[in-house]
Amino acid sequence: MLLELTISDFAIIERLNLRFCDGFNVLTGETGAGKSIIIDALGTLRGDRTDPSFVRSGCERARVEGVFSINDRPDLPPLLDEYGLRDDDEQVILSREIIRESGRSVARVNGRAVSSAVLRDIGSRLVDIHGQHEGLSLFNSRTHGDMLDRFGGLTPLREQVAALVAALRHVRNDLETLRSAAARRAERIQELTFLLEDVRAARLRPGEEDDLLRERALLQNGARITELVATAYALLYTGDESGRRAARSAMELLGAISDALAELARLDPSLQPAAEQAADLLYNVEDLATRVRAYRDAMEFDPARLDAIEDRLTLIRDMQRKYRGSIDQILERAASAEAEIERLTRSAEHLADLEAEEHRLLEDIGRLAGELSRRRREAGDRLAHAVEQAARDLALPHVRFAVSLEHTDDPDGVPLVDDGVERRLAFDRTGIDTIEFLLSPNPGEPLKPLARIASGGESARLLLALKSILSRVDDIPTLVFDEIDVGVGGRAGQVVGEKLWSISDRHQVVCITHLPQVAAFADAHYVITKVFGDGRTRTVVERLDDAQRAREIAAMLDGTPVSEHSLRSAIDMLERARAYKQRIERASSPEPSRVGAESAQ
Repeated sequence: MLLELTISDFAIIERLNLRFCDGFNVLTGETGAGKSIIIDALGTLRGDRTDPSFVRSGCERARVEGVFSINDRPDLPPLLDEYGLRDDDEQVILSREIIRESGRSVARVNGRAVSSAVLRDIGSRLVDIHGQHEGLSLFNSRTHGDMLDRFGGLTPLREQVAALVAALRHVRNDLETLRSAAARRAERIQELTFLLEDVRAARLRPGEEDDLLRERALLQNGARITELVATAYALLYTGDESGRRAARSAMELLGAISDALAELARLDPSLQPAAEQAADLLYNVEDLATRVRAYRDAMEFDPARLDAIEDRLTLIRDMQRKYRGSIDQILERAASAEAEIERLTRSAEHLADLEAEEHRLLEDIGRLAGELSRRRREAGDRLAHAVEQAARDLALPHVRFAVSLEHTDDPDGVPLVDDGVERRLAFDRTGIDTIEFLLSPNPGEPLKPLARIASGGESARLLLALKSILSRVDDIPTLVFDEIDVGVGGRAGQVVGEKLWSISDRHQVVCITHLPQVAAFADAHYVITKVFGDGRTRTVVERLDDAQRAREIAAMLDGTPVSEHSLRSAIDMLERARAYKQRIERASSPEPSRVGAESAQ
């Protein structure tokens, strides 16, 4: 609900502060006084487009600020939390600045700058503005389904359909993924099977290639290794007898040295460490000779083994080239191949399960959407009857109204039996129906889409007829009507006032009107005037008391100066409106009259 509206330097408004009541607020005044400018300013808080021409002449920027109660919009606090904008659980402040030089505007929510899209998302949930010259949501066929479902109390059923459609879309996405991968899946299973067979046949093991390379190097140098081992062992143990003179071995030399030093140590004890060192060297050389002999005795250089190693290395390298990786990588892939083959094989079973789930969901959607469509037809008939009755009350006696529900065939759609014939129908999250309001304003004319029929005055009154019917299910707290009574007079004006006031039972209503019959039903009446001074024009708004209301309504009836006759008529009109409101309030609730309580204050 709109609590307070502040406007600065906007068009001909220098500064304006309005506090609205929670019921039926009426703004009246001469043409050109600035009534619609106030509505334009309020529209900027709803996210409407702005223009530099909105900035008052001689000023750099215009500013509009609205304070809204959000007690009547439980969905607003979570939305504000989502955007990180909530400061208060009970109120939200929207503001818009329009800068003349750049032509840009700055939107803020609770003092924090936001994009126009965020402002629109929040503002459109708080206020709805309707005027005969704007593109009303009433004439946007995409909103007709929402209106019909709210009227018929069908929103919960539609939400069930939407939930099933969301589940079906998820299943179909999975099916598309599986089906598109079907050919690739078979190739992948074959590829993994070949890998497993090759690895098992090759009997690969980690580190095998390095071991083979080392063994091959030994075999390729077998003759030289034999020669070196024999030479080393001879020098260590047997001595070299290949020359003209036999060469004594290291063992013999060290034995002789050790014996000589031992003898010297007995003669001179100071050489005992040297004798011990010689003995240790003898033992070490003896141990080394033993190791060399063991190596020599174990040597086996089989040419056939070298051929076998070459064949094995060739196999390993072929595997590496084929599978583009090292032995360790190939073994790792083979280790996971069995699990992947199992998963891919089972995907065919999963595909069958998903297809069965798709079939089940289509059946469920068809059943629920068919029930929703049937109940929509019933609600459409009730809505059409109510709109036609409300239109007659609003001086549109020949209006015929209907709700069109059309279906489109689709081979991938939901099954539905129609007159014993099964059809496949297109659907979306709202069901199977394409919904559109149709109108025939004059006798003999066929029903046609609403947007192509209604004139400005007719559209405003039709909107009022619908709003009066749908107000109990409409969740936008503040409804603004800009000269919705154009082309209405006499008895119809009384009915317009009654309907606008009845809407204010569940909504805050702000209405600009030229009809005294409508103004008489106001819970709060504001008069807008233009004031000239200092070479400038300013708009001034004043809330009227009971006496001032009577004179304003008299002026609306008969012009100025106000005559005694028009003043008496205005007072009678106010009394009739007050009596009507009290009668309706007594009939609907034992609670004290809201209007009576306000008047008593």
